[in-house]
Amino acid sequence: MLKPSKLGYVELAVKDIEGMEHYYSDVLGFTLMEVDGEGKRYFSSGLDHHNIVLTPTNESNLLSLGFQLDKDVLLNEAKKLLQQKGITAKLKSDAQPGVPEMLEMKDPDGFTVHLYTEMDTPAPRFKENGIVPNKLGHIALGSMDPLKTAAFYQDVLNFTFTDRIDERANFLTCNNDHHVMNVSNLGKLVGQSNLYHIAFELRDASHQYKSFDILAKNNIPIVWGPTRHTAGHNIAAYHHDPDGNLVELFIDMDQLIPGLGYFDPRPWHEDFPMKPRYWEDNAAWGTKYEKTLLDYAAKKFQKIGS
Repeated sequence: MLKPSKLGYVELAVKDIEGMEHYYSDVLGFTLMEVDGEGKRYFSSGLDHHNIVLTPTNESNLLSLGFQLDKDVLLNEAKKLLQQKGITAKLKSDAQPGVPEMLEMKDPDGFTVHLYTEMDTPAPRFKENGIVPNKLGHIALGSMDPLKTAAFYQDVLNFTFTDRIDERANFLTCNNDHHVMNVSNLGKLVGQSNLYHIAFELRDASHQYKSFDILAKNNIPIVWGPTRHTAGHNIAAYHHDPDGNLVELFIDMDQLIPGLGYFDPRPWHEDFPMKPRYWEDNAAWGTKYEKTLLDYAAKKFQKIGS
């Protein structure tokens, strides 16, 4: 069975490359590992060669997702499994720094998906300055057809469905985290496939408070939150990066016990056991905002209102 172990990296198309480099280096506290001949910036959160790739372009969007497979998977065999499901994938060598081989394919929204087993681990470690998240937590897609795209990741890459909020949010995981992917209907609302938000895991509440102080010192307002979500139960707050992308900083994500089909119990859970379910709203508690997260994510498109 072909199933990723983790979301390894995200590649973003970036308009304000200087502003985004400052943001990831000095605000978020990632380490700049390499700048290639095309001006791409490769950032590490602390172990892998890169977890974020910034590609200078004339527009701002999501370009590619990198999922790391189990180390024992043979990519040639994985390619055959994909072909059996009608998926065309190219096997590439040295297509990215630190990644000797990868499979490249497209999802239904046209986003590039990379599958790889090995990445160099130069381990720059965690920086002393900046927010310095634990890791890249999850990616939220703005899909033109969220149910179709969610089905693709479930059927082709064996992601597990964990929760749903109407059509606007479909939560999927490939490991124990409640979700490493959220497939939303933002693309359908604004008329193009796009990035909904990108999320980073923090250590605890004190780390979250410190992160909010760092955002304030850099004149970056929190636009939504802190709020405990229903799906995933993570306590999250959102802001915009210099390119206008919505960024989530969260703690307390639910942990799935795959063999049992429910989440590790927590005092704040509504159900015991807490199993995947449908939710009517995305907030268990928090300030009631006039605008939704989709509104804030769509702000750079200026196509939907509050």
